[in-house]
Amino acid sequence: MVEHALNPTRQSFHEHCAAGMVYVVGRAVTRLCVPCTVRIFTVAMADALSKVPDAEVDPEGTFKYILVRIKVKDGTEYKDIVRGTKSAGQYHNHIFEKVTPPITALGLECNCLGGGKIEHNSKDKKLRVFGESTGYGKADHSVSVEKLKSVFKDYEITWSDDKE
Repeated sequence: MVEHALNPTRQSFHEHCAAGMVYVVGRAVTRLCVPCTVRIFTVAMADALSKVPDAEVDPEGTFKYILVRIKVKDGTEYKDIVRGTKSAGQYHNHIFEKVTPPITALGLECNCLGGGKIEHNSKDKKLRVFGESTGYGKADHSVSVEKLKSVFKDYEITWSDDKE
C-alpha cells in the first residue's frame, strides 16, 4: 500500500495510476511509479509542443522559409511549424540554425522537412508559398499553407510548385 495522508482510500501503488491520480508525499518515496513519471513527462513535453507557434514569418517581402517537424525526444508526439525570414540570406539552413536552439532548449528535437519561399504582402493580406530549397528539397507547401492559415486567419494564402 501507498501509505500517506493523500491516499485516503489506501489504494495499491499502481491503482492510483490507473485512477489517474498522482500523490505527493512529504517524505522520501522509496518506490518510483514509472507510469506516473512517464505520464507527467509526456504531458510536459506535449505542453512544450503546444507553446511553439505554428508559423513565424517576416511581416513583409519575399523570403526563404522552412517547414520543420518538432517532436518530443524519444516520443511519438510531433508538430510541424513554418519559419521564414529575409535574414536567412542565401541559404535555408541559416533559418534552421536560428530555429534549433530555442526548440532544443524546450527539450524537443527538430528536423527540417524542406523549404521554399514566401511572398508576404501585409497590405493586401496575401501570402504566396512557392519554390524549393536546394539543400533541404521542396517542403510540402500544402502543409505549410495550413500552418500559415492557423496564424494568418484573415489572409488569402496560396501555393504553387513554381520556382519563382
